[in-house]
Amino acid sequence: MQNENLLSNKKIIQATLALLVMSSLFFVAKFISELKSYEYIGGGVLASNTISVSGVGEVFAVPDIATINFSVTHQGKTVAETQKEVSKKIDAALSFLKNSGIADKDIKTTNYSAYPRYEYNSVPCTVSYCPPGKQTLAGFDVTQNISVKVRNTDKAPAVLEGLAKAGITEISGPNFEIDDDEALKAEARRKAIADAKEKAGILARDLGVSLVRIIGFSEGGNYPIYYAKALESADGRGGAVSSPELPKGENKISSSVTITYEIR
Repeated sequence: MQNENLLSNKKIIQATLALLVMSSLFFVAKFISELKSYEYIGGGVLASNTISVSGVGEVFAVPDIATINFSVTHQGKTVAETQKEVSKKIDAALSFLKNSGIADKDIKTTNYSAYPRYEYNSVPCTVSYCPPGKQTLAGFDVTQNISVKVRNTDKAPAVLEGLAKAGITEISGPNFEIDDDEALKAEARRKAIADAKEKAGILARDLGVSLVRIIGFSEGGNYPIYYAKALESADGRGGAVSSPELPKGENKISSSVTITYEIR
């Protein structure tokens, strides 16, 4: 009997120890989780005394691509006839672009539409009654829009001239852009943060307070500013035009940030 009691007490002690170990592991895990949350900006106890400062950063770069958009629209009696006429002009333009060294990956259809076109014919009124007019199908309108990326920006004037000679009359661009601007965005952001930190230091000194930690951050802007120049020398009838002068200048990429500090 004594041995049975000892064995029972031993099991109770083991169970109690196991429960204590599991409880300890739970609280340790929770503590570590809470501790990690303090690694984030603004984690922990909310600050009651704060200041917010804004900073701006700008970088400039010469554009390395030119984007040109053009479209062809035609009206016809049937969809097939109208599509055929549109395709003639598009094919001529695409042939010119490919012969000019423009890669297939840089030529993209951005829109293709075909819509019926109706005419409304009124019916003469009688002395006591005006009958409703009649809507009849007059034909179809077909439009195709193409976007072209010219990677050698010096070729942009010649591309505009060639498209006009191919019979394209609806042309917009070129928009001079930067193909991969992520590194420039990051540089603009770094400048904006440095500007905000410098302002925060000056403001804290003028207020007679100390900066404790960053508890908030937001970014706005960071958008490239592009400049476009339309083809103004086209005669509007698809006639030949000379290559226009297209200064590409520089593009500005800006970033604006706001940093909130806890102070004491």
